[in-house]
Amino acid sequence: MSKNVTVRVPATTANLGPGFDSIGAALTLYNEFKFTCLEKGSLVISVTGIEADRVNTDETNLAYQSFLKLYQHINQTPPPVEIAIDLGVPLARGLGSSATAIVGGLVGANLLAGSPLQLQEVMGIAIALEGHPDNVVPALVGGCRLAATNATGWEICDIPWHQDIIPVVAIPDFELSTAEARRVLPTEYSRADAIFNTAHLGLLVRGLETGKRDWLQAALQDKIHQPYRQALIKGYDAVKDAALASGAYGMVISGAGPTLLALADASLAPTVATAMGNAWKEYGVKPEVLALQIDSQGAKVSI
Repeated sequence: MSKNVTVRVPATTANLGPGFDSIGAALTLYNEFKFTCLEKGSLVISVTGIEADRVNTDETNLAYQSFLKLYQHINQTPPPVEIAIDLGVPLARGLGSSATAIVGGLVGANLLAGSPLQLQEVMGIAIALEGHPDNVVPALVGGCRLAATNATGWEICDIPWHQDIIPVVAIPDFELSTAEARRVLPTEYSRADAIFNTAHLGLLVRGLETGKRDWLQAALQDKIHQPYRQALIKGYDAVKDAALASGAYGMVISGAGPTLLALADASLAPTVATAMGNAWKEYGVKPEVLALQIDSQGAKVSI
């Protein structure tokens, strides 16, 4: 008899302005991965949902690659498996679609193997596969998380998120690869820029916890990645101006982009969403704009 497990993994928004490669938050937008162990046969992958035709359905599929990675880690032979993927997170838009596949594959494999690894071990493999922690950590455990290295691995810190702060995502109808977004970054930064971001990340942590407008307005500024990436996103300045004029605390690039993220008070989030969408349409962009919540669960399993 076949064993099966379904893993629902949230989208994520990373960096949040000054928190480059270190902070991320899980959002109420999801990809779902159903793994069914087969008695015999070979790999079967099916994909439904948005942009389903663009996802590989052979052994190069990222969820399957992550599935294999866990079995390699525990020195077990992976079983023949059927993977049914349902996509709700758009690809290559700065919302952690690759992180959902990595987390989904690892969590699914761990469960089918009898849960030999603890959460912290799964997290370590996920970070190694992704290359940085800011997307995979909140995708796995939910909430807003800050990740920092220690002598042997990672320290993961929960960042309290005030209930009145609403993340508004404006998802454009064009893509920006993470590789392209990283190519435009400098290899070195000035001491002044490093100090600027250190101070603003500290202020961001307190602003997210308290919901204090003045702190959030200042804290979302950044000198490490956004000044270099803005030019890759058509209409960036206009969308930011519209978000701020309609009452948002601030606007940042979500992950590597091109999705733009505004933080707004719950009462103003619908107005901010409309303003951002209308501004981008002036540039011929057809965005999907969503007022979301912070997902507190991370990867959710059903058997």
